[in-house]
Amino acid sequence: MLDLQRLRALHAVSVHGSVGAAAAALGYTPSAVSQQIAKLERETRTVLLERDGRGVRLTAEAHPLVAAAQELLAIVERAETELEQRRGIPAGRLTVAAFASAARGLLPGVLADLAVRHPALDARLSEVDPHLSIGMVAKGAIDLSVVHDWDIAPLALPPGVEQAVIGDDQCTLLVPRGHPFARLDAVRREDLGGERWVCQPPGRVCHEWLVRTLRIAGHEPEIVHQADENPTLVALVAAGLGICLIPRLGRGPLPAGVVEVALDPAPVRRLYALWRTGAARRPAIAETVRTLREHWPEAERPSHQERDAVM
Repeated sequence: MLDLQRLRALHAVSVHGSVGAAAAALGYTPSAVSQQIAKLERETRTVLLERDGRGVRLTAEAHPLVAAAQELLAIVERAETELEQRRGIPAGRLTVAAFASAARGLLPGVLADLAVRHPALDARLSEVDPHLSIGMVAKGAIDLSVVHDWDIAPLALPPGVEQAVIGDDQCTLLVPRGHPFARLDAVRREDLGGERWVCQPPGRVCHEWLVRTLRIAGHEPEIVHQADENPTLVALVAAGLGICLIPRLGRGPLPAGVVEVALDPAPVRRLYALWRTGAARRPAIAETVRTLREHWPEAERPSHQERDAVM
């Protein structure tokens, strides 16, 4: 008989793309995942993983096993959901994925609240980009994901995935304190021509929104510095090297040399919680979504330091 935990390890490698990433998602060491798959290969007398450069890839023989693993894990999930629903309280392990600023600005408070009120619930967080975590929810690799979309990139869900709106995250301009915009209450998009920008790299929604929006307004943005992390963008603005557009969630207090200015109309990204339709009745899912919504007003509110910076 095939061992479910070994099938789970193979399924995780298929979803996450590597032994290391699968181990991180499962809470194991890479060595433990490799051992599970090695045992599964001996049981099935089949090679399931093969070297691919510095990584691994599934063999053709592994794919039917992955499909079977996904079906079995879905059956287990339905059974666990039924048991949890009968008990009526959130319990068991709940794997949660969130993009970086939500993982920093929203989830710590939510997870701490859940831990106090529901000690039988073992919620575990991983930081994952939204475009990856949606597929991970659909495939059963994680239970719940916090994602976002913008007006230029509406959220597209695969079949079998449900969503609930958490809230809207406002994006504002950050400018050096000596910049002419720092004296204004709001700036129109038409007035943004000729500015030097710091921005996330191409392929990120913030970058695409900035380029598309300024072009519609008749300006070609001059992006002089690029960085993945919002704290780096803020530091570049504080050094007087440009202006940037950053969502408020997870941004943290602004340094003294940076001023927040509203953009009119204000760009907004919307946050969602996603889960599989088969788990919709699970109390842990319902309670986590409720707690995300409950904590949202405080998470999206600027800190006292930020409010002081713009006065």
